[in-house]
Amino acid sequence: MQGFLNLNKPLDWTSHDCVARVRKLLRLKRVGHAGTLDPKATGVLPIALGKATRLLQYLPGEKAYKATIRLGISTTTDDLEGEVITSQPCPGLNLAAIKTALGEFIGKIEQIPPSYSAIQVEGKRLYDLARKGQIVQAPTRTVEVLQIEVLDWRDGDFPELDIAIACGAGTYIRAIARDLGMVLNTGGTLAALIRTVSSGFNLQDSLTLTELETQLSAQTFQLMAPDAPLQHLPFVSLPSTAAKKWCQGQQVPINLDILGLVRVYEETRFLGIGQLQENIIIPQMVFEPIS
Repeated sequence: MQGFLNLNKPLDWTSHDCVARVRKLLRLKRVGHAGTLDPKATGVLPIALGKATRLLQYLPGEKAYKATIRLGISTTTDDLEGEVITSQPCPGLNLAAIKTALGEFIGKIEQIPPSYSAIQVEGKRLYDLARKGQIVQAPTRTVEVLQIEVLDWRDGDFPELDIAIACGAGTYIRAIARDLGMVLNTGGTLAALIRTVSSGFNLQDSLTLTELETQLSAQTFQLMAPDAPLQHLPFVSLPSTAAKKWCQGQQVPINLDILGLVRVYEETRFLGIGQLQENIIIPQMVFEPIS
């Protein structure tokens, strides 16, 4: 069994919990995931099965979310799970001011990841350090936010804003909530988060764990093909002799005007990932060798 599962992660489950459950349901040891989701977030969690775990590194990085930001509050974790650091009612805040502030978060921006995050500093996860009382600030990173759309606005002492965000890999929505509160001088924290797109997978096509169990029981479950989420990479088909040499780790000549990573096939059979350089294709990951 090798391929991908588009899982809709439930509330209060860690990404690791989901992998463990899928591993048990499918009776499969080799299971991995792309793009960790926090326990309080729900939505798309790409799951790789069998040899497809080797393809996780080649998935596209684009993601999209629906988020609720609560203003007037800041917390230690930049979401409602953390301890409240500041709390100041802001009933006078208006949507026009918020839309203006949101404009600062479009494009390539500098972002400091939350102190409670899975990022490693000197080999240790930030959330592990934070739980021990060692608050370490992660290095600033450049991330890209492609679009922010306001979906809803609820005013009050601690107003809430619903937004849709399309962004690149590595973007922390909790950090956007925190930093929006800083720009508005009110404080801000993430109240809810749903991931609607991740690495080529969409929420509308996802399965809950309950639906997965039902399909497995009815023997109707079907994996996504290993190359299904790799359509962002160009397609290269090799003749049989060249394909066999390529699968054996050899560079083979090819006349194409493109460079970079490509999906490699023998006709319609997916073989793996190659690197196109000047008139040669170099094996990067042989997924399905030719015997």
